[in-house]
Amino acid sequence: MTPPTRPLSGRRILVVEDEYLIAIEMMRWLQEAGAEVAGPVPDAEQALALIETEPLDAAVLDIHLNGEPVYAVADRLTERGVPYLFATGEVRIAEGSDYRSHTVLGKPILDDELLRAVRKLIAH
Repeated sequence: MTPPTRPLSGRRILVVEDEYLIAIEMMRWLQEAGAEVAGPVPDAEQALALIETEPLDAAVLDIHLNGEPVYAVADRLTERGVPYLFATGEVRIAEGSDYRSHTVLGKPILDDELLRAVRKLIAH
């Protein structure tokens, strides 16, 4: 029997999600695909701290973190050249920057959907 493929091996993915159960599921899916997960973290402050101290290959961001927008995190990721996508229940994306050009996965998200989108992010 061949071992399962781990398409994200060696990749470090930041997960910013304020819903604990969703964050844990995303982390599990990413880890099963071979990724090392930074976080998950539930707020922008912790995410910004991780961005400054951790090497990252990509990020998965919820748009609203306990009512606060995640856009400061998205802006800092852009400045550092880290690709990201939004995984959110929020259907509206803020005007400005290039937020609307990023992939948006609507909740509920399936594991294959998330992994496919993260692989695509890293491939570019």
